[in-house]
Amino acid sequence: MAPERKIRVLVVDDSVVVQMALRRILSRDSSIQVVGVAPNPLVARDKILELKPDVLTLDIEMPEMDGLTFLRIIMKERPMPVIIVSSMTQHGSEIALEALRCGAVDVLGKPSSSSVGDIDQELIYKIQSAANSRIYRAVNVEVPKIADGANIDFSKVILLGASTGGPAAIGHILTALPAVMPPICVVQHIPPIFSKTLAARLNTQCALTVKEAEEGDKLMPNCVYFAPGDHHMLLEANDHIRLNQGPKVCYQRPSVDILFKTAARVLGKRAVAGILTGMGNDGADGLLALKNSGALTFAQNEDTSVVYGMPKEAVRLGATQSVLPLEKIPAFLLDAVSK
Repeated sequence: MAPERKIRVLVVDDSVVVQMALRRILSRDSSIQVVGVAPNPLVARDKILELKPDVLTLDIEMPEMDGLTFLRIIMKERPMPVIIVSSMTQHGSEIALEALRCGAVDVLGKPSSSSVGDIDQELIYKIQSAANSRIYRAVNVEVPKIADGANIDFSKVILLGASTGGPAAIGHILTALPAVMPPICVVQHIPPIFSKTLAARLNTQCALTVKEAEEGDKLMPNCVYFAPGDHHMLLEANDHIRLNQGPKVCYQRPSVDILFKTAARVLGKRAVAGILTGMGNDGADGLLALKNSGALTFAQNEDTSVVYGMPKEAVRLGATQSVLPLEKIPAFLLDAVSK
């Protein structure tokens, strides 16, 4: 039997130290092969043609051409999964979000210390996720804006969970929704620095108020609450938010399952919950618990998912009552919370 094909990775970074560190980390996983390194985008362009990598890791600040400019060129001329791995993303989360908007499937900040050992498992997971992504299918999805609805049931609470491809999908949904909606809670697998910036950016683009959740927040109408990076978000009685840094679930903190399972106990049939694009199975068990408690549940369909992992697992478990393309989700949500 022929050996399983490895994920071919090209590392683009002007630091030799970082090149060696990423190669060392990725070599520990038998499913991944680093086929080459490039110190700048000009060299990377030739190596992409020569080596035909499946996934690119890309620094932002490099000589000759910056990473964002190169990313835009890649997405136009040869769309492929790209993960931003850059110290710039630690202090410049706006740049990281711009990279996601331009087509990167994920971002990963380098630790501030000289060692990158802390990102070992996360980097491998993101490479595997990126290899299964279809970024070119989801980038240009157009979601029509929804007019204000009458007779909104403000006792309802909308819950959304996402991973790879989630920031774009969530952005499409939230910007299409009207200004009058029940509370919305979102868990997106994202590093701490980026979650606050993502919420702040969406707050300028949406009719709804969007914020990063804080300990003790009371769920309010017309507001969207993002779980902070590296914190689980839970719902308690009287619709209050609790945050903690308990153990990771499905390698994630925040975890969709944590939010969904606590919501199943607290909200029951008041909840409208959905799993969006992402790798793995986080949220599937929680969505099933919500369905069993009387909630209305759904998943994003395969054709509009960047990675059809989390939604697929939810469907496999029988946790979903509907499977929807991204552009249909805003109207579905409005209908679900209307009396």
